[in-house]
Amino acid sequence: MISMVMVAVGVYARLLKHAEAAMACLAVDPAILLIVVGVLTFLITFCGCVGSLRENICLLQTFSVCLTIIFLLQLAAGVLGFVFSDKARGKVSEIINGAIVHYRDDLDLQNLIDFGQKEFSCCGGVSYKDWSQNMYFNCTATNPSRERCSVPFSCCLHDAQQAVINTMCGHGMQARGYLEASAFIHTNGCIDKLVNWTHSNLFLLGGVTLGLALPQLVGIVLAQLLINQIRDQIKLQLYNQQHRADPWS
Repeated sequence: MISMVMVAVGVYARLLKHAEAAMACLAVDPAILLIVVGVLTFLITFCGCVGSLRENICLLQTFSVCLTIIFLLQLAAGVLGFVFSDKARGKVSEIINGAIVHYRDDLDLQNLIDFGQKEFSCCGGVSYKDWSQNMYFNCTATNPSRERCSVPFSCCLHDAQQAVINTMCGHGMQARGYLEASAFIHTNGCIDKLVNWTHSNLFLLGGVTLGLALPQLVGIVLAQLLINQIRDQIKLQLYNQQHRADPWS
């Protein structure tokens, strides 16, 4: 049921997008990600649910194999991310830069980036000047955009006494130096902030990872136990049928 809700929300969010943005950047579209995760979750849980209710070995094996693959992929991703931390950092940088380029193309992506910059008190990938990669915020003299040399309002320093958000607070900040701009916006990039947050919350991340892994392992073990019970029942039925057919044996 949860996976069906995820798919429904993803499809609804996708249909609400403008036609010109429909093919803008599928790789970083949160709606597409929600749909894909929802469909995969539904298919896997459907195999487990129906397989256990109908005592179908094929569906239960599919459920068990899928959970095993997901568990191994998570384990491999964690190990590779730790061993090849520099390459992982480069991949994260590539994703963030791609998101910056398509910031105005997708409202969901825009809200996601704004949320991240507010939560981590950061701006851009490496620095606030990374926003020059966006065609609207590009700081070249030939850029006709009104937002030339600006940064999103989510980069601005938060004023607790300010009741109304000033969405133009980042205007012209890329044209200023680090020291001057730091009085108005966060100048540090989100990549370093994210790395520092990860290092500071290793126990929390480990607990979350363990919390995700345990149900998968329990599902794999229970599926295999049920498969063995079904096979034992089949063997017992075959044995009884043989002895009914040959009462002298």
